[in-house]
Amino acid sequence: MSDAAGASGEGPHSVEELEALLSEPREQTIRALHECPGDILVLGAGGKMGPTLARMAREAATRADHGSTARRVIAVSRFHNADAERALQVNGVETISCDLLDRAAVAQLPDAPNVIFMAGQKFGTRDAPASTWAMNAIVPAICAERFPHARVVAFSTGNVYSLTSRDGEGSREGDMPAPIGEYAASCLARERVFEHYASANGTAVVIVRLNYAVDLRYGVLTDLATRILNAQPIDLTMGYVNCIWQGDANRVALELLPYASSPPLVVNVTGAKHSVRDLAIMVGTALGRAPEFSGSEAPDALLSDASRMRELLPAPEVDIDALARWTASWVSAGRPLLGKPTHFQARDGSF
Repeated sequence: MSDAAGASGEGPHSVEELEALLSEPREQTIRALHECPGDILVLGAGGKMGPTLARMAREAATRADHGSTARRVIAVSRFHNADAERALQVNGVETISCDLLDRAAVAQLPDAPNVIFMAGQKFGTRDAPASTWAMNAIVPAICAERFPHARVVAFSTGNVYSLTSRDGEGSREGDMPAPIGEYAASCLARERVFEHYASANGTAVVIVRLNYAVDLRYGVLTDLATRILNAQPIDLTMGYVNCIWQGDANRVALELLPYASSPPLVVNVTGAKHSVRDLAIMVGTALGRAPEFSGSEAPDALLSDASRMRELLPAPEVDIDALARWTASWVSAGRPLLGKPTHFQARDGSF
């Protein structure tokens, strides 16, 4: 674990320390990029995860290539945030501004044998469903057509599954998807698009079904900490969740590149199942505040079984106890937040 975590166990104390920690590869990440030579293109790199994943790819590639920076790591996004784009460039990541819905613009992107596909839309689906379907179904088709011979790790979501019993470990990759709501349905469309191009062109793909990444600036634990500090009750109806440190999710995405195949390999990327009540108590204890609750746990929840991920790759490096402490320290200190709640409580698929 990086020294940025701090000897106190409180975790990073600044955005710079946080992003350095989120971008730190491990030995398995470096080995994966050694096995997958060539440039790396991160499509949709301007979101919550993209910048730190691109930085991690740059660092891991440099170490895999014994200090050489000849291999290009290119982050592609509309880049509404100029500071975020400059930060990537400072850390050795090239940037290209591109609207991925513009087929002509995508055609001008450089070739790359390794593609991390992160483009998508979740929030705003209820008010603009057509935009969500365009981003989650049309953009994948445009990009899959443009990079038919690349290894592709394509981000999806655990929302493609139905709710399952809170007493089990959650949905597994072989379970039949049963998306609830337009967002989840459009994400399943994204998966089917990549499956189509894998069949039609032999494109090697891994589909990553992620839920929920924790970054301290956002995530389930940040949602809980914010509500506790504001003396707002925590709804327990969606009583169980999975969480994973975003740095671990970044590592896993890059480490899955060598597993890309046709037909695509599907992998749930997440941490263990946790009770929302227990998580709130953990975070509240670290904050020195007792959480308030409302409602009671439903018999089912949105849960994913990550057994396949654990069989293929080393275990995540940051545990839930550390994440609870780090989040409490970050939020209570008034450090920057993204202001993007996860809405993990939603049971109707409306975002």
